[in-house]
Amino acid sequence: MPVYAYACTACGHAFDARQGFDEPALTICEACGGSLRKQYGTVGVTFNGSGFYRTDSRAAASSGSSSSSSGDAKPAAKAPAASGTGSAA
Repeated sequence: MPVYAYACTACGHAFDARQGFDEPALTICEACGGSLRKQYGTVGVTFNGSGFYRTDSRAAASSGSSSSSSGDAKPAAKAPAASGTGSAA
């Protein structure tokens, strides 16, 4: 069952409540009888390993393609430069 954080808008009393997904949200403060508001914070989930971050796929693609592209790019760069220079001159 998930734990939800609540805070009273009148007195500021804050507490956690363990509730099921199908249970209605709490609305009345236990301390003063004021209205409650759910508190939202960061999620305690961490994704570790490859494939979870945008930079994982780019780093693999750029490092893999840069090593193969650098070998392929040198002859390809020379050919267009020579034909481009020849047509321009």
